[in-house]
Amino acid sequence: MPKQAVLTDKIARPIGPFSPAIVDDGRVYTSGQVAQDPKTGKLIDGGVAAQTAQAINNIEAVLAAAGKSLTDVVKVNVYLTDMKSFPEMNGVYAECFHAPYPARTTVAVAALPLGASVELEVVAH
Repeated sequence: MPKQAVLTDKIARPIGPFSPAIVDDGRVYTSGQVAQDPKTGKLIDGGVAAQTAQAINNIEAVLAAAGKSLTDVVKVNVYLTDMKSFPEMNGVYAECFHAPYPARTTVAVAALPLGASVELEVVAH
């Protein structure tokens, strides 16, 4: 089966030439999600905790459009502009993902789209 784009009106429109997610061979690969308000497309107000929650909400919407949920996630990549924000991000993350936890990588980056402090991407099966 060829790869298929996942589209949904439950998140802001992509700000570049990419799909919110791709389904390939039963796996869903999401593009990175920042804390964009689905209605305005603007970054929400608030710190890393609020941004993490919104980014995960956006991921949930993309996964739902592909017939998946957070329980289907097997891998998460987290990008932070400041590793000092790790505890805030991790607190929200722990409320959303449950054992058996997905594999995860967290890295610090110089900058993220729209000036976001955190971005997440996932693979679900």
